[in-house]
Amino acid sequence: MIGISKLYCGTVEASDPLRYGRLSKDLPSHLLQFSADKKPVVVWNVGRRCNLRCVHCYSQSRDQNYPNELSNEEGKRLLADLAEFGAPVILFSGGEPLMRPDIFELIQFATSRKMRAVVSTNGTLITPEIATRLKDAGLSYVGISLDGMEATNDRFRGVKGAFRMAMDGVQNCLKTGVKVGLRFTMTRENYRDVGEVLDLIEREGIPRVCFYHLVYAGRGTKLIHEARMSHEETRNTVDLIMDRTKDFHDRGKKVEVLTVDNHTDGPYLYLRLLKEDPARAAEVLKLLKMNGGNSSGTGIGCVSWDGSVHPDQFWRHYSFGNVTQKPFSKIWTDTSEPLMGKLRERKKYLTGRCAACKWLDICNGNFRVRAEAMTGDVWAPEPDCYLTDKEIGL
Repeated sequence: MIGISKLYCGTVEASDPLRYGRLSKDLPSHLLQFSADKKPVVVWNVGRRCNLRCVHCYSQSRDQNYPNELSNEEGKRLLADLAEFGAPVILFSGGEPLMRPDIFELIQFATSRKMRAVVSTNGTLITPEIATRLKDAGLSYVGISLDGMEATNDRFRGVKGAFRMAMDGVQNCLKTGVKVGLRFTMTRENYRDVGEVLDLIEREGIPRVCFYHLVYAGRGTKLIHEARMSHEETRNTVDLIMDRTKDFHDRGKKVEVLTVDNHTDGPYLYLRLLKEDPARAAEVLKLLKMNGGNSSGTGIGCVSWDGSVHPDQFWRHYSFGNVTQKPFSKIWTDTSEPLMGKLRERKKYLTGRCAACKWLDICNGNFRVRAEAMTGDVWAPEPDCYLTDKEIGL
């Protein structure tokens, strides 16, 4: 996760996280990515069922009941363990998490234990009543997926009217006082909508947006060839996001803009700033080193609907264990597990460009699951790194 507005526009300084000792439990949410202890942000897929049929869905969800989902009691046991372990954020995801009947009870259970609770949703079910219930449960943030303007989004979501329903959900959150933002997954099929979506954000007064790079998992695996952006397309889109973020900032528009799931964005932003503002670039380099790059298996983890623990929400084909048999905290600290141990020392195992890259300390080898999806090798070079050989020091 790269905070474009924080880094490129200078709204965060390297001294800010240091002021809190860089401990997850003490840092405010906007500085959490700079923590030193990297206590995991945990994505819990509370259920697999979804009312939409998104073409890039990593959980391959449909509108049907699925067996073997964690019960209310098992879910609360998981949340209590995460709170005691010190996980700073629990992200309720799915499928569509708002289709789980006890979701508000689970959110309130988490927030009562001082965890920040976030919901990742398609937004189509957020009526004024649902928005009020989310606020009353103590939710910190609602991320609503919107993958383009109306025609593009509805095509991606597989349901006509999904865009309108999601925007109603956004407005219901804004009116109720629930912090809300958009989640946009970039592919070759929709990246041309980025500018219009940024116009929409300004027009509707939406305070936050995360632009996700596509990770090839679930139904998204089928998009590797047909929807994978070229390196040039990615560079141009990241440039557009930075340009528009700076424009927001210069005009006093308070919009938090982030890019997610491709840590190439960090050194790319730094190299751009190095030409424009060397003093700010030096400050950004310190912050990027604190960020540390990809943290699958360390600073982020996933618990699936059946209790399986994964390195991140995309790495569903590999499980470290199951919370119905062993607490998450015990699973997460067991470095005798082969992949877990290697992810904690991944720099030893990387090959090719990644192993030789001068930005390794601020990228950390990027998304290993993406490399595996493209090549079959977990430790192969990141295929969606868009920096040139010269830019990475070769």
